Amino acid sequence: MTAIQTSATPAASATAATTTAASTRSLLTCAAVAAPLWAIVSLAQAATREGFDLTRHPLSALSNGSLGWLQITNFLVSGVLTVAGAVGLRRALHGTPGGRWAPRLVTLYGIGMIAAGIFVMDPADGFPSGTPYGMPEALTWHSYGHMAAGSIAFISLIAACYVLGHHFGRTGNRGHAVASRVAGTALLLGDGWAMSGGTAGSLTLAVGVIPAMLWVSTVAVRYRRGL
Repeated sequence: MTAIQTSATPAASATAATTTAASTRSLLTCAAVAAPLWAIVSLAQAATREGFDLTRHPLSALSNGSLGWLQITNFLVSGVLTVAGAVGLRRALHGTPGGRWAPRLVTLYGIGMIAAGIFVMDPADGFPSGTPYGMPEALTWHSYGHMAAGSIAFISLIAACYVLGHHFGRTGNRGHAVASRVAGTALLLGDGWAMSGGTAGSLTLAVGVIPAMLWVSTVAVRYRRGL
């Protein structure tokens, strides 16, 4: 009986390891898909929806109007995929430099995305069509909620990129370390320019946030291939 138990244990361990690896790959796939999905859906709408101008309107404004449900759903689905993907990153990065904080920050970023879908910003500056130009005299509570959600998402994503830069620097991958820091800095500068009221701030924000989001997906793909 003892011999049978001893011989069965390695097989059971191998099966458990295989199951865990498959689960982790699935979770990392969620992270890999989240950013491209959000970017494609957002930019496709930006190019086709009447009255939308990316130099004046943030991509979040697409949550307004008769087709606003598309962007709301985009935020919610991408946010859920990101939160799930953070679990995969936690497993993949376990025991490595930055292995605790990078997944935590990606989780916060995903939660911010979900909240940004729940709390819709106010129509403004001519979008959707028929909306008066300029900003509303007073913002609604859900618009304030959207701004808070965006701040949580952006700050967490910037920090996650820098922590990933630390991770790759400590593990000897200088190229990925540089790319992580460039992605975080791009979002930091783009968000700062937009918040300061700079010219075409919504465009610079998009140029900053999309590469940072895509970098997290790229990291997920890298670790998925290693499983």
